[in-house]
Amino acid sequence: MGKGVGRTGFAAVVVGVLLGLAAPVRGQEATVIRGVRVFDGARVIPSATVVIRGGRIAAVGPGVDVPPDAEVVEGAGRTLLPGLIDAHTHTFAPQMLEAALAFGVTAQLDMFTPPALAARWRAEQEAGGADTRADLFSAGIVATAPGGHGTEYGFPIPTIAAPEAAQAFVDARIAEGSDYIKIIYDDGAAYGVQFPTLDVATLRAVVAAAHARGKLAVVHIATLRDAREAVVAGADGLAHLWVDSVPGDALIREMRARDVFVIPTLTVLESVTGRASGAALVDDARMAPFLGPEQRQQLMQHFPRNPAAPASFDAARESLARLAEAGVRILAGTDAPNPGTTHGASIHRELELLVAAGLPPVEALRAATAAPAAAFGLEERGRIAPGRRADLLLVEGDPTTDITATRAIVRIWKAGRAFDREGYRHRAASRPATAAREASAPAAIQPGGAIIGAFDHGALDAPLGRGWVETTDALMGGRSTAVLDVVAGGAAGTSHALRITGEIAAGLPFAWGGAMFVPGERPMAPVDLSAVRGLRFHARGDGGRYRVLLFTRKGGQAPAVRSFTADSTWREYAFAWSDFNGSDGSDVMAIAIVGGPTPGPYTLWIDQVTLH
Repeated sequence: MGKGVGRTGFAAVVVGVLLGLAAPVRGQEATVIRGVRVFDGARVIPSATVVIRGGRIAAVGPGVDVPPDAEVVEGAGRTLLPGLIDAHTHTFAPQMLEAALAFGVTAQLDMFTPPALAARWRAEQEAGGADTRADLFSAGIVATAPGGHGTEYGFPIPTIAAPEAAQAFVDARIAEGSDYIKIIYDDGAAYGVQFPTLDVATLRAVVAAAHARGKLAVVHIATLRDAREAVVAGADGLAHLWVDSVPGDALIREMRARDVFVIPTLTVLESVTGRASGAALVDDARMAPFLGPEQRQQLMQHFPRNPAAPASFDAARESLARLAEAGVRILAGTDAPNPGTTHGASIHRELELLVAAGLPPVEALRAATAAPAAAFGLEERGRIAPGRRADLLLVEGDPTTDITATRAIVRIWKAGRAFDREGYRHRAASRPATAAREASAPAAIQPGGAIIGAFDHGALDAPLGRGWVETTDALMGGRSTAVLDVVAGGAAGTSHALRITGEIAAGLPFAWGGAMFVPGERPMAPVDLSAVRGLRFHARGDGGRYRVLLFTRKGGQAPAVRSFTADSTWREYAFAWSDFNGSDGSDVMAIAIVGGPTPGPYTLWIDQVTLH
């Protein structure tokens, strides 16, 4: 919805529900949490009884009777919270949503995922088939400039280059099922890199186009200037805090007057500035038993720190304190699964960071419950009140005074159904140390292997996955180029090969350009290729040094690298998975064969690329 749209309607819905409560339906079993401290999304009730029936809250209060047919959960010494809402995630597999629910996150606001996935998950949850995972609402594809942030993940997405294209772009996203519109307004300067971004006129046009269709416009920013221009453009909310400086009073007054919300994502900003924000969660006895090996690995990672970048976590933290003091709406979000974060667990670190930055614990809890529900029009969520969905989190202790008590989870209910957290713990502990195997080996992968790059039919596709695509260091703000052409004259007498040409730009120590094979049907989703030992291929080139990059879930966004030299003669090269930082091939997201990092033009031919 656009700014202000639907808030009167939201209030009317709530009042209507409260005034029109039906009597309990005969035969529906009730659950009662008795004598529990309740944070209802707005205030603390020191001791109350909460009745759940038919997936909803039937009654809340200190004088509520316990129905005779009820299961009773004792609440003494405990606190009942609304199910948590993570207001900034990226979701590529249902296992991520299950992990979220295991840590009390009953809904996620996704800020960029393939629309087909989001549509399928939304249909399943609307049909009542998502009891064991968090619900998802999504922006789908982001609005970004050609070559801008969001285009670097190995699959093509539509982009926008001019204001006059804004309404058609937004309408296409809505047709795909986007619940709100996410806009990228960030040129990489905060992190010492450079990539294209929208101009101000196009930013304003996309915001206006979203509002014309009753959709929220959420703008990804990284600098104070970006934030200021997004606010003036009419953004409903900002995804991330700026990391370069602290705002003056004028911007804060403007944000307050326009009722702009902010999703700070302190967890990922801490990671971006060189510290593994989630590391402390790995050692927390309340969290550790429910973290699988893959989640532990993610939490221990951080982005590489660019010492020349102006990004400062202190600036973000001080800015948040000023915003909160002025009454700007704050929503809790993690940006999982970026390095240093993981779905579910990281919301508890985000709450801790919000409090450390100056929010009272009750305000931090509101930022993860009622505040995102109100901002995104999720009328039934975020509050504990008669008629609302029974999305609930019961914890030991009092997180309204010690925010880390949210980690001491006792029970989780989604739509009134208790989540089997102990079963989840056993599943998490049994996953292999390299990664949770989200997919079995594709049918095309047998112990004997599979050719994934023959190119003799003149195309870039492959027997599995998404085939071959261009890849460059634009992922990290570089300016290197790559062009892929299938040309005559392959290795070992075959008819065709893949020719990769381009230029490696100076400025990045890890610069690259080349071809990337994506084995999964979903972009950057891990695929189990452990049925084969590794990769072999034929190559010839211009005498330069080239590299093979292996992207794995375990490695996060940092690929493992092996090098080779290619001259004018076709030669065969082979690498085992174990050559890449000890990988076993069970969680491969992409394989790239690239030029760089030495600056200059390059030409490389590859053929007969085989998983063997």
